Amino acid sequence: MLSGLNHLTLAVADLDRSVVFYGELLQLRLEAKWNNGAYLSLPGLWLCLSYDPLRRPEPAADYTHYAFSINAEHFPVLVTRLNAAQVSSWRDNRSEGDSFYFLDPDGHKLEVHVGDLASRLQACRQAPYAGMVFFTGS
Repeated sequence: MLSGLNHLTLAVADLDRSVVFYGELLQLRLEAKWNNGAYLSLPGLWLCLSYDPLRRPEPAADYTHYAFSINAEHFPVLVTRLNAAQVSSWRDNRSEGDSFYFLDPDGHKLEVHVGDLASRLQACRQAPYAGMVFFTGS
């Protein structure tokens, strides 16, 4: 049986640039670094950055993205820091809870979100998406 998400690996074109982005701007903890990669962490998340010379910094056209949790009191501080660093935004928030959607230097779509699955389900019970069916408690 699966017990959780083990780690996330992102292909990057410039390892040093990505270590600065994730380590300094987003404040993940740098755990290890080598010629072609780095491990960073947050509580409950192991992030691997892997150098890939074929990586092109173009965001995918689809909605696939990676969302990080953030406390409400830290949200405006991080958004201000991302805007000051001229990080590109790729979407406006359209769901419950504060969210900021942005791109990393390699075009990976990211989000910082205030809330969790429970708060999302509660909001959806109030205003369900078209065709939405719930399979867990009320």
